[in-house]
Amino acid sequence: MPIAFTTLADLFAHGFDTVIDVRSPAEYAEDHLPGAISLPVLDNEERARVGTIYKQQSPFLARKLGAALVFRNAAHHIETALQGYAGGWRPLVYCWRGGQRSGSFSWMLGQIGWRADSIQGGYQTYRRLVYRALYDAELPHRLILLDGYTGTAKTDVLHRLSGRGVQVLDLEGLAAHRGSLLGEMETPQPSQKGFESALVGALMALDPARPVVVEAESSKIGARILPPALWAAMKRAPRIEVSAPLSARAAYLVAAYDDILSDGARLTDRLDPLRAHRGHAVVDGWAALIAAGDKAGVTRALMDQHYDPSYDKSRRAIGAEVLARVQAGRLDAAGIDRLAAEVEQIVETWAG
Repeated sequence: MPIAFTTLADLFAHGFDTVIDVRSPAEYAEDHLPGAISLPVLDNEERARVGTIYKQQSPFLARKLGAALVFRNAAHHIETALQGYAGGWRPLVYCWRGGQRSGSFSWMLGQIGWRADSIQGGYQTYRRLVYRALYDAELPHRLILLDGYTGTAKTDVLHRLSGRGVQVLDLEGLAAHRGSLLGEMETPQPSQKGFESALVGALMALDPARPVVVEAESSKIGARILPPALWAAMKRAPRIEVSAPLSARAAYLVAAYDDILSDGARLTDRLDPLRAHRGHAVVDGWAALIAAGDKAGVTRALMDQHYDPSYDKSRRAIGAEVLARVQAGRLDAAGIDRLAAEVEQIVETWAG
């Protein structure tokens, strides 16, 4: 009998040993329950083929072909991916709607002797719960934003805080983007739904009774949009401002963004759209520094002429409470450690 989950908390506390996504690889790649493994009972081509027959020929013929493919692929998974599981293993299976794919696979697993079950409503149930949590409800978490100009090592401070036992939410890590114009990483960004699943998974692991430190971001990280519940919580959260001299920030960014600073053509291409905002003369100046290979010079110019003015404008618009200010003379490993220790103390004091 499929299990009906009515809250994300219930779903994340399912108690099964393994969650299995039997949808096609393309469906899984777009989004899936955090931690679920992919064992498709129809691959992308097979799913499209069955769907075409269903619409153009006959639902009966589609179901007959689908059943043959599902059981053939399920048998392959049992012989390969699942061969090492003992008799007490408890898998939880889901498909798109909690219908034939998950029902057939969980039935087969049950016939073997495994205590398998499925999610009523499948992925669609999960997605509705995610949407409710991130779009319709208020976050129960107590956020503190780590704020400051670009290049003040906020992401590194956040990671140090996590190592010190402070609760953090690493949005840039979840979105696979460093949160600025030049912030793309080698790893492609997840889909919007995939980002929201990663976000929900991270939030569910946090204690709402304890503060959560989050790096201040705009409403978008690369191409990913912060969901309304999170963005609203961030806008009203108090902030800890981190500051450092321009020279220290430039040195930090030259190291942190060496990948794109070393690729002159790519960097020039990324900056060119800013002509409409900063003017041709300013962007031409950046291009000249890039052509000269002056990484520190272009970094300082970008902060002075683009990043810092953008930061000032956005902070004036939000007008959030500043809880405390911390300052670093240097942004080397020791300096970042000192910043993390100061921020930790402020968070503990604020939490009471």
